[in-house]
Amino acid sequence: MGIRTGQQFIDGLKNSPRDVWVRGERVTDVTTHPAFKGAVEQLAALYDTQHDPELQDKVTYVVPETGERAGLAFMPARSADDLRKRREAYRLWAETNFGLMGRSPDFMNVTLLAFWEAHKDFAKGGEQFGENIVKYYEYIRDNDLFLSHALITPQNDRSKQSSEQASMHLRVVKEAEDGIYVSGARMIATLGPVSDEMIMYNLPQFKAGDEDHALIFAVPTDIKGLRQIARDPYYVEHHDSYDHPLSTRFEENDSLLIFDNVFVPWERVFCYRQVELSNQLYSHTALRNHTAHQTNTRALVKMQFSVGLAIAVAKSIKADQFLHVQQMLGELLGYVEQVKSALVRSEYEAEPSDVGTVRPSLAPLQAIRTMLPFAYPRVVEVLQTIGAGGFMLMPSGADFRAPELADDMALYYQGAGGMPSVERVKLFKLAWDLAGEAFGQRLVQYERYYAGDPVRNLAMNYFAGSRDSDMQRLVDKALALAGDPAETFDEQAPSSAELEVEVN
Repeated sequence: MGIRTGQQFIDGLKNSPRDVWVRGERVTDVTTHPAFKGAVEQLAALYDTQHDPELQDKVTYVVPETGERAGLAFMPARSADDLRKRREAYRLWAETNFGLMGRSPDFMNVTLLAFWEAHKDFAKGGEQFGENIVKYYEYIRDNDLFLSHALITPQNDRSKQSSEQASMHLRVVKEAEDGIYVSGARMIATLGPVSDEMIMYNLPQFKAGDEDHALIFAVPTDIKGLRQIARDPYYVEHHDSYDHPLSTRFEENDSLLIFDNVFVPWERVFCYRQVELSNQLYSHTALRNHTAHQTNTRALVKMQFSVGLAIAVAKSIKADQFLHVQQMLGELLGYVEQVKSALVRSEYEAEPSDVGTVRPSLAPLQAIRTMLPFAYPRVVEVLQTIGAGGFMLMPSGADFRAPELADDMALYYQGAGGMPSVERVKLFKLAWDLAGEAFGQRLVQYERYYAGDPVRNLAMNYFAGSRDSDMQRLVDKALALAGDPAETFDEQAPSSAELEVEVN
């Protein structure tokens, strides 16, 4: 099939009805429902870039085995230059949505690339599982399908393992000659309601006894028995783009996936009842190397946008003339530069895979990924601080259309340096959509928990980094300067006879 257009993506959704619920109602068409329409249009725009003559070579590549084009995120890298090409494709897609859509198709595309590179690890559970993941990667690549996933078990009782909550947690309930049947739930499927396929894998959380839950598989999103209950949308009906320019376009709805005796054929099973293998997925497949490269590129765009917005708000009221505001903005600009540097270093220090490809180095990417849960909320805090009370008293776009208010609107809402009131209010509305509305707060929570518990992730950084040979070598070298205290005393301390002479 090759690369799709935006319209082909939309038509595919229309032709595959799925069991999706939002606000107590079943959605008959996710492409037109207000909870999903904005995201569908933005995703379609991404697919259309693949057919733009000026962008096609920057966001796609020709697959040697087929002669057809595919998204660049699927491309195995043979050099650091290939990694830079992939980053440029990630950036181009992220800039279409200002980095606000964390689950654009390239995220799961590069996930499948990581799985393809590590197919031998899947084969440890059985040769057929390694073959299955290779074929599935090729199927998604060649048909340009959009995947979602859900890693987290329902947030009910974290003190119990999955086998102790089997009625709720995703598990195999029956094995047949041609496949398996699965039931149970997972969260959080970002953009799940508008995806083509759902691939299920897990965080390293299972223990002995959880074998029925240790599964990796994929199914079409419209498969019988798969239900999605979407969270309450953050959009507000009848809001126009002047008042809510971001939430009316870029909201990524999340859903709870409920599997009710869903049949999965063996060719779509990649790990089966293997606790150790499923727990080792992240470390053995180098999955994070690839996904962190994509998501840190996306996060860079998001940081550039949000920091640029904070600077624009400060300039609009000349708050940037004050030292403490300059200090805050300087702090934020430092975060942006750190993300840039980590991306470049990850490519410069690219490491080889087992299949003759290269992947980004994880350490610099992980450092940024564990910084962002604190850095991005800080950006939002600074933006809120600079805008201060001005955010709380912005009029609506409708007020500008009332002739009776024209003089008041022009006088009292203007910005510094003669900035027209309609432009100043537009800027503040944009900033508040990002920093104050429910949509913006979801973006903060997303960065906080994108990679899991930020405290645990920082602790993992310690366990990985504490074994750094260069750090230990330098400490040992410095310790050697002091020498042995006993030897130092013997060589330098005066004898008792010498002390007696000095006293006399």
